[in-house]
Order: sequence, then structure tokens, then C-alpha cells
Amino acid sequence: MSEPGFTTDQRERESSGAHPYGRYLEEFEVGDVYKHWPAKTVTESDDHLFCLITMNHHPLHLNDVYAANSQQKRNVVVGPLVYSLALGMSVSDVSGKAIANLATDELSHPFPVFHGDTLFCETEVLEKKESKSKPDRGVVKVHTRVFNQDGVLVAEFKRLVLVPRREPGEAAA
Repeated sequence: MSEPGFTTDQRERESSGAHPYGRYLEEFEVGDVYKHWPAKTVTESDDHLFCLITMNHHPLHLNDVYAANSQQKRNVVVGPLVYSLALGMSVSDVSGKAIANLATDELSHPFPVFHGDTLFCETEVLEKKESKSKPDRGVVKVHTRVFNQDGVLVAEFKRLVLVPRREPGEAAA
């Protein structure tokens, strides 16, 4: 038996004063930049667990002796973890209401991430298009950038996110 007034509906829960999670299509404006919070310090444990879960056993990530003889002279955090953290850090601002993530493009890692680095992310809205066939949604294109604690760009990517409209429009003829 549930409590009176209990709801699992996101709109109802946000109307109580809870922090909004994600955005509707109408809330995105081309040129806006969202500086995501909180930041994340990547630990050795985070990196090793991610590598082991994903079966990436490259010694640059897991073996201190091997890494000491590499050009970086120390372990490097595996790139997909950096991407996954950035994507996750952007959800509450970008895709928290998403119907689907449609595509990720232009993923790059211009500088390595090391154990103990703290990642800060921001996302810029590049495009916003209403769906021509379904009036209750649209597609937003965003560019997410990841910086370390020194302000050095360590990763970036673009993605297309299918998001609902707050107020469904008319279908295109």
C-alpha cells in the first residue's frame, strides 16, 4: 500500500520543488553553455574497476611498472571511462528527460587523464530541431567538453539527443 500523495511521475515530483532533471525541447537555446556540477575526481580504483568490468586489460591502465616505461611515465585513465563520466555528468542538464541518445560523433581525447585528476564538464547547445513527423519531440545537438583541474581539454564529443516537448506542437503536413 503506497502513501497518499506518493507519485513516481517525474513532472509531478519536479512540481513539488524538486530540482528539475533534464530539459524539454523548448528549454534548449542554441549557444547556451551548461557548466555541469559536481565535478569528479578519477581514482585508481575507478579506472581499474572500469577496465576490469569492460575487459580492457591494457597494461598502460593497470600496471604501474609498464606505465612507468611509457611516454606518460604513469598510468593513464582508460578513455571510455572519461567519456562515460562526462556523459553521466551531463545527464541532469541535457538528457535527463531524453527519449533516446541518437548518436555520438567526433569523440576525441587530446590530452591524457591520470589517476587523481578532477574532471569538469560543460556542454554547448549547437542545434535544436522540432520533429517533422512527431509533434511531441525534437532533436538537440550538443558539444560536451571535458577539462582537468588545470583547465586542460582532455576529451570532447558531440551528440544528438531526442527530447520531448513540454507542449506537443502540430505535425508537419
